Amino acid sequence: MATTSVRLFDCTPDDVFAVLGDGWVYPVWVVGASRMRDVDPEWPAEGARIHHSLGAWPILIDDETEMVEWSPPRRIRLRAKAGPLGRAVVVIEVKPRGEGCVVRIGEEPVGGPAGLLPRFVWAPLLHLRNEETMRRLAFLSEGRRREREAGEKTARPAVPQPDEGTAAPDAAADAAAATDAAGGA
Repeated sequence: MATTSVRLFDCTPDDVFAVLGDGWVYPVWVVGASRMRDVDPEWPAEGARIHHSLGAWPILIDDETEMVEWSPPRRIRLRAKAGPLGRAVVVIEVKPRGEGCVVRIGEEPVGGPAGLLPRFVWAPLLHLRNEETMRRLAFLSEGRRREREAGEKTARPAVPQPDEGTAAPDAAADAAAATDAAGGA
């Protein structure tokens, strides 16, 4: 069962997906990711990976996150690795609401030691982390909207539309094993 966080953003779903589609800003909005080492040129196509580090210098773990589903402006599904801590499936869903949108993140450990812990241990920690992750994603997405409406150049002017890709079989299996990251969707 996943832990979820929901937040109302003052921007369009396209603004959110423009941020999600820029792999280089991943450590800006994901709590715990400290730096980017590389972004596959195909990102955000399914099967593409971003290569990041977790932790704080000098104690860093190099790892990666794979795009399992890229369905703008509605949903993404990621399989994140956290070194010796295990793997998790993360689903971000975006729905328009008025002039803005509602963004929901669900995360569920699916492998490694974190996946073996009872929910009451990991869920409160992930919930707190994802509340801050949502706050950061909102800052970036809403800032993009302000720049766009002011006619200023944005770092990523449009939602990426990559060529079709396919997630690796182990990433797809982890995503299928996540029982509730998508909230039953």
